[in-house]
Amino acid sequence: MTGPAGGLGADGAGRPSSDVLSVSLDTVRLFLHILAATVWVGGQITLAGLVPGLRALSPDAPRAAARRFNRIAWPAFAVLVLTGMWNVAAARPGDNLPWDVTLAVKLVVVAVSGIAALLHSHSRSTAGLAVFGALSAAGALGAVFLGVMLAGS
Repeated sequence: MTGPAGGLGADGAGRPSSDVLSVSLDTVRLFLHILAATVWVGGQITLAGLVPGLRALSPDAPRAAARRFNRIAWPAFAVLVLTGMWNVAAARPGDNLPWDVTLAVKLVVVAVSGIAALLHSHSRSTAGLAVFGALSAAGALGAVFLGVMLAGS
């Protein structure tokens, strides 16, 4: 986007253009929520894609990578929960049953993602790792989808 004089974000006299959106507390809230979701959801997908290659390097490499990931994933999950509560307080419409039901479903899939991730991190069997890892990722992806639905309504 260019300003009136053709300069990027300038008003022709070199001053910042008033066409640029301002930063608000809502912007910060949403940014933190999306950043934490990127870490929690994107990290799970990335780690799942890396596991076969890590396993080829060493049988212990996937566990070591998962331990390191957990150091950023769990704080991100906490930020998601906190900013999620903040999002609901800031954006909750009045009497809107479909929105409330969608929120309830989202809370269930968030809980599934977190509980399954916790069980995955404590699992010692291949089957437990696979099942809980898949449940955690499916819950995380479902939560993102439902969050987009809530934000768009």
